[in-house]
Amino acid sequence: MVELSFMLGVLGNISAFLILLSPIGTFARIVKKRSTEDFSSFPYICMVLNASLWTYYGIIKPDALLVATVNGSGILISTVYLFLYLAFAPPKIRVRTAAIAAVMDVGFVVVAIWVSKFELEGESSINFTGFLCACFNILRYASPLSIMRQVVITKSVEYMPLLLSICLCANGLTWATYAMLVRDIFLLVPHSMGFLLGVSQLVLYAIYRKGKSSNNAIGIGDLEETREHHQQLLVPSHN
Repeated sequence: MVELSFMLGVLGNISAFLILLSPIGTFARIVKKRSTEDFSSFPYICMVLNASLWTYYGIIKPDALLVATVNGSGILISTVYLFLYLAFAPPKIRVRTAAIAAVMDVGFVVVAIWVSKFELEGESSINFTGFLCACFNILRYASPLSIMRQVVITKSVEYMPLLLSICLCANGLTWATYAMLVRDIFLLVPHSMGFLLGVSQLVLYAIYRKGKSSNNAIGIGDLEETREHHQQLLVPSHN
């Protein structure tokens, strides 16, 4: 069982790492045009926050090294994305983005770690951190649910990429199975939901794959943000 859980954790690390690299195309465009255009910084702010909390959880929880490794990589990669965004954002957006990042990625994380480390002890500390991590994962599911609603309304899968839906399903299944083997409820709940969400998207895709393209005017920034919200769910945070 230990070997199986380790293998699943490694597979989860690999899939999550590959998905972490998926916004490279977006930032190649930003760097080339030297502009963030209509792209939102919020997905990357959330990536840093989520990866930071899960990394800390992986550090303080016994035998959770695989959770810490993938999310430690997530901190580095998503921070690079965020700094690239800041470098090419208009002045007003740059200031606003930096302020939000300071509050969420520094302030909130520091407070969470302080409470966990100095106000709580033992299992209480681990449970507090795990609960925060699971809650942030679950809250982010609002975006893919809105995308699924759009698919039903427009009868088109134009803005629900098949590959990302498959990855969401596979990644959720991998980490949910891992969580069951190591008996980690904080990993199990969000990733089980991620798996079910992925399956639901695949069902919608099968139903509406022959639908006509939507005539709704949706900008490239909105489409990229949609894709980025999907990516956040795929990484096991980013677990």
